[in-house]
Amino acid sequence: MTTTKRSVLVVGANGYIGLAVCRAFARAGWRVFGLVRRPEAASSLYAAEVTPLIGSLSDQSLPQRLYSHTTTIDAIVGCAEPVDYSAYFQQLTSLIRRVAETSNKNGVRPLVLLSSGCKDYGTTDVDGAPGLAPHTETSPINPPAQLVARAATSTGIFELDDVVDAAVLRPTNVYGLGSSYYGLVFDYASRVAAAGGAETLSIGSHPGSIMHALHVDDCAEAYVALAERAPREKVNGQCFNISASRYETTRDVLTALAREYKFPGGAVFRHELSAEARSGPDDDDGPALTGVFGFSQWVDSGKIRACTGWTEKKMLFSEDLHVYRMAYEAALASDGGETSAMRTKLEERWYQGNSTENKPTARYF
Repeated sequence: MTTTKRSVLVVGANGYIGLAVCRAFARAGWRVFGLVRRPEAASSLYAAEVTPLIGSLSDQSLPQRLYSHTTTIDAIVGCAEPVDYSAYFQQLTSLIRRVAETSNKNGVRPLVLLSSGCKDYGTTDVDGAPGLAPHTETSPINPPAQLVARAATSTGIFELDDVVDAAVLRPTNVYGLGSSYYGLVFDYASRVAAAGGAETLSIGSHPGSIMHALHVDDCAEAYVALAERAPREKVNGQCFNISASRYETTRDVLTALAREYKFPGGAVFRHELSAEARSGPDDDDGPALTGVFGFSQWVDSGKIRACTGWTEKKMLFSEDLHVYRMAYEAALASDGGETSAMRTKLEERWYQGNSTENKPTARYF
């Protein structure tokens, strides 16, 4: 007896979240097709039991090559993080329309899950602040400068409602394995430790700055949950935040880092020191590191939990930091530079358009 397997196309399939999403759908029994630009990226997809499609979004042959493997597509996931988001979005929606039209003719209307991010909302106050409240899907959009195009454009996916159903997903920061932005945290602690002579590990960010993140595998499972467990009418046209049920603070994370890298004096926050005792200005960590430690944000994910029953399973970053560090270092050593290249791109993103008017306010640093 044969059964019809559901199929998913993942755009940006060799990225940090994209590859995790591929693995999650593959574990759930879907046929997974991953779009990547470079032929050398195909091996990482094959290792995850994903069929690679090599090419760009504008490649007119892509739908034909995709449909040489399947007759329909049940879901399309967009996970790319391009610098020019507006151009990417135009090409992505064109590809989605071409893929969806064929699938519709064969009886299946695809669900599009488009990745955006919780930084679209901007920052919240710090832990312990009076009136502190989490961002929800109804919170105003107020992103930093480098994410304005994504925040303004991503909900345009709903305009393809003649051929697809769609949802916009807004994950928090993610960690684990190659560690994404959190790799910068390990790099910083490692660099200070290797330089020698430092009794403490210090940063300029507010100790109560909220670092709300979840493991990348838990994040990926949320995508599968929306595709599998939720009634389509409750997903279509909606935005969903993806976050852990608890947040950490900068104090939690820096304390765990100081312990892991064996700084005898522990963690120090320049924010709390007198002006004479500071080694530099409060925000001298650079925009990339400050974007991790100092972008205070608490994000509610009750909507996706109620809709799908999804919940996270992995420990918080500070709770299993040694294992996450070892996983990151293993990724750096074994992936032929992919993790290092991704880390560099992420760091460059925070330098792009990092004007003072779009940075979090001074109390976060």
